[in-house]
Amino acid sequence: MDAAHIRNFSIIAHIDHGKTTLSDRLLSKTGTVSDREMQDQLLDSMDLERERGITIKAHPVTMMYRAADGEEYELNLIDTPGHVDFSYEVSRSLAACEGALLIIDAAQGVEAQTVANVHLAMKLNLEIIPVINKIDLPHADVDRVREQLEEILAIPGETAIPASAKAGLGIDEILEAVVKFIPPPKTDPEVSLQALSIDSYFDTYKGVITHIRVFNGEIKAGMSCRLFHSGKTIEIKEVGSFNPKAYKRDRLTAGETGYFTANIKSPKDVKMGDTLTLSKKPAPELPGFQEIHPMVFSGIYPISTTDYEQLKVSLAKLQLNDAAFIYQAESSVALGFGFRCGFLGLLHMEIIQERLRREYNMDIIATYPSVIYQINQTNGTKLEIDNPAFLPDIGMIDTIEEPVVKSFVICPNENIGDMMGLITEKRGMPEHTETIDDRRVMLTSEIPLSEILVDFHDRIKSLTRGYGSMDYEYAGYQVSDMVKLDMMVNGEAVDAFSCIVHRSKAESRGRALAAKLKEVIPRQQFQVAIQAAIGGKIVGRETIRALRKDVTTKCYGGDITRKRKLLEKQKEGKKRMKTVGSVNIPQEAFIAVLKA
Repeated sequence: MDAAHIRNFSIIAHIDHGKTTLSDRLLSKTGTVSDREMQDQLLDSMDLERERGITIKAHPVTMMYRAADGEEYELNLIDTPGHVDFSYEVSRSLAACEGALLIIDAAQGVEAQTVANVHLAMKLNLEIIPVINKIDLPHADVDRVREQLEEILAIPGETAIPASAKAGLGIDEILEAVVKFIPPPKTDPEVSLQALSIDSYFDTYKGVITHIRVFNGEIKAGMSCRLFHSGKTIEIKEVGSFNPKAYKRDRLTAGETGYFTANIKSPKDVKMGDTLTLSKKPAPELPGFQEIHPMVFSGIYPISTTDYEQLKVSLAKLQLNDAAFIYQAESSVALGFGFRCGFLGLLHMEIIQERLRREYNMDIIATYPSVIYQINQTNGTKLEIDNPAFLPDIGMIDTIEEPVVKSFVICPNENIGDMMGLITEKRGMPEHTETIDDRRVMLTSEIPLSEILVDFHDRIKSLTRGYGSMDYEYAGYQVSDMVKLDMMVNGEAVDAFSCIVHRSKAESRGRALAAKLKEVIPRQQFQVAIQAAIGGKIVGRETIRALRKDVTTKCYGGDITRKRKLLEKQKEGKKRMKTVGSVNIPQEAFIAVLKA
């Protein structure tokens, strides 16, 4: 189709504002999917996506629409994930578009991720069409949302289209607005093939299927192409589009979106955001490419050691459909053989663990999540570590730098004190506050990434009774007073419980871990000391009392010295046992502590 009749657009929104429901309605209205095949959350193919109401993978789909002017248009919708962990994926999807539908919930108004996604779209100079969704809800306040659009996002409120994706209201107006306001793709007939890879997944029969947007030139089967960043020369086997199932086409021309298959065996070879061009007549590279680096690390171990090989195969299969997930083998004295895994963020980590349990029936245990620390050594070299076991000797360390994020927390006015307290408790530095409307404020602050790993989001939700929302972006590294906390059982350090923490929190963390260990480690024949240590200094201790047999029961009557003699003999035995005895910590103890 000629470029003047093509419209490429994306839908951006905060989680649960009705993005996927609206895409369902657009598919239904344009007749792309028949009523018989239609189902809710059609573009969310994973069970996990349906249950949680979130989009994990981007899904492009091509719709044919006859507009009010009688012309037929090709509308290419790229459905994007809404979560901050996948922000690079969102940025590549938006780079493939000329416009975006901004969906805002009429009852909840502008949320943290709405702001972040709009800034991203504005940076890429996209045409933004605001849509106020869920107007059929009894507590919808359309006027308030129009005011928020103007005050927070500087988008004229009167341009917003009131709609209800669930009830099917305003869908015609949205389609007409896409045709009218989103510009057609700009193409240059002088430039040879230039296409952006948006995403990829693995198919057992076809190999890697790569989603692309063609900017210039055309792509068809039999062409010899080159990928800029992986440097691979490939031969195109098949091209096509989605409706939303993949269907084959003769060619994809400038301005269109679709997919291609080639002689590519691993998704690692196709980097997201890479440029595809002709190998003999290359075009310039498209801007905005970044290497994806994991931010959060955690050890994943099988609960039963016999499942190690199965876990290895399961992780390899998961990586085929998720190139951002990385893993490498590691072993722990306490947990046996397992893998050190890297994730884009917390939600990504949760999804991978859930998919291992659900899709591959794996019983796994995950260690406490950690981040990458940069160690500046006294000899002038720099180390990057994600595991406390690799931390160099304290005499070799000059400074330790930890990653910092800029967080945006939106909360009701009455909770501002609680939020400030939570941010300060997490070693955050509040920068400024902005009033959104008469009910809510936005707090901007810098917080160390390690502090928001576990319970930060849950605490925001509980303090604001569910009305708070949060978004964050990475803000580089800063020097911090970090120390390695070792847990020692009977004088021996247990590597699975070691962690890198800030000095101000090390003591309380050590004591809490020691108290937890005291509950779960079974009593021995001798007294066992559980100690929390920073370097050579003990900062917390708990003692597990010995199991004591009453050796004087058979000694009745007679002189007291007979009983003393037996007790002294027992004391000697206990002393000898303590020097040679070792404490076996059961697997259940590790699981209980790591869960806590």
